[in-house]
Amino acid sequence: MANIYKKKESVLTKNFFNKKNLNKVWMSHADQVSKLPRNFNVIASSHNSKFAIIENKNKNFYGVQFHPEVTHTENGKKLINNFIFLICKIKRNWSSKDQKIKLIKEVRELVGKNKVICALSGGVDSSVVAQLLNKAIGKRLYCIFVNTGLLRKNEEVQVVKTFKKKLNMNLIYVNAEKEFLRKLTNVSDPEKKRKIIGNLFIKIFERYAKKIQNVKFLAQGTLYPDLIESKSVTGSQTSKIKSHHNVGGLPKKMKLKLVEPLKFLFKDEVRKLGLELNLSREIISRHPFPGPGLAIRMPGTITKEKIKILKEADNYFIQALRDQNLYNKIWQAYAALLPVKTVGVMGDNRTYEYLCLLRAITSEDGMTADFYNFKKTFIQMISNKIVNSIRGINRVVYDVTSKPPSTIELE
Repeated sequence: MANIYKKKESVLTKNFFNKKNLNKVWMSHADQVSKLPRNFNVIASSHNSKFAIIENKNKNFYGVQFHPEVTHTENGKKLINNFIFLICKIKRNWSSKDQKIKLIKEVRELVGKNKVICALSGGVDSSVVAQLLNKAIGKRLYCIFVNTGLLRKNEEVQVVKTFKKKLNMNLIYVNAEKEFLRKLTNVSDPEKKRKIIGNLFIKIFERYAKKIQNVKFLAQGTLYPDLIESKSVTGSQTSKIKSHHNVGGLPKKMKLKLVEPLKFLFKDEVRKLGLELNLSREIISRHPFPGPGLAIRMPGTITKEKIKILKEADNYFIQALRDQNLYNKIWQAYAALLPVKTVGVMGDNRTYEYLCLLRAITSEDGMTADFYNFKKTFIQMISNKIVNSIRGINRVVYDVTSKPPSTIELE
């Protein structure tokens, strides 16, 4: 974080600075502009960056030496709004209704009269994709739900109930718990975990696709942040942060073509689209859940015992958030099981059990995030609940790291 000070008035910084003519911004790079370009003026400076904001008013060229798009920059949205609406004079014409119509049209044009298999997990992204394709192609959509054994507690029951019984979609349920666990035995590297899960996931789809004639496409809930973190979408030299289950884990010789209607949307846009598609608020308000599931919330090797312990801890945490009316105030929350055992005391006995990490963050698009500031009483309550109720955990910690520098998930 850094303080920048206003040096000159500008349309770009209208209502951006506080009454003391300063603002806190996120400067996470060591780069620095050493010389001001010709015909540019300095709008703001910081202690280490003389040219924090510059402008060429005649050409409408502007430059900032910080990240206005992250949650850590105060009034960052105001700066972006000023540029879009006051300088570029762009009109507000985006709507979830128009987006729905546009995406349905694009899906129909891409798919034609072919059948599509949807990688349904029950999360927000795949649920919206399934409903979007349901509106676009109807019964030519076949949803396959793969139980990897790495889902949240009782999630497979909820998915079948919602999509098969309530929404009446073509749903094929595949219990592949043993297959995934066998493939992940003794694997601890996070990228290998993602690749294994991604490859096996697609192979299972291909296996069931053969049972349905004329299937040409596989639908996935890939979002724009997934693409940004996994690879460069535009060809720029952005560095890969991590591979995503539905991006980096795909086999090179996949037999099905992809349908990814949400790949240029952020999570908040997907939620609005879901409501426009008449999905329930219960589904739309669900916290994000990664494709590899609990595998990346369990650093180190994966075992059946660890999965059982983690499912219980995560369930207690999420249920406590719902009971305290905190769930909808938080972007994403989860429990993780760290590959560390610590000494504890239960009654008069010594214990040597796992350490449980809790993470809860606030965000708007998943690209940047900050930890949720719980009251001490809540942290004490959930810590006691987990330790006293779950055999295998004797210590609970809370993650207070923002994104950046960390990512939301552990792996």
